[in-house]
Amino acid sequence: MVASNEQATIVRTEWGLTIAGTRITLYDVMDYVTAQYPPKFIGDVLNLTKEQVNTALSYIEANRAEVEAEYQTVLQEAEETQQYWQERNREHFARIATMPPLPGREALWTKLQQQKARHKEHA
Repeated sequence: MVASNEQATIVRTEWGLTIAGTRITLYDVMDYVTAQYPPKFIGDVLNLTKEQVNTALSYIEANRAEVEAEYQTVLQEAEETQQYWQERNREHFARIATMPPLPGREALWTKLQQQKARHKEHA
């Protein structure tokens, strides 16, 4: 165990620093901390108890440099993974976009294309 109190602890798992008994990492919490969300909101969104949120925030504060360095690594890896899959699937999605609608779904296809066009106009 990395840090602990009576109930909630922070442990290192294959996902990194994690709130014990959950699959929530401190990097998940850091997303909300860096966006300056209040602890109650973080707990509600991540389905954590007040104690779990407080333990996570206390651990982050006490080990800010270590957690921040790992968080930056996680963000970089996530960006690289996203770019990889976007590139890998680019041709596949382009091919799908050129396919005609399935028989009997022409009206739905037309409606979808109209909605996409409206969305592009407002973007």
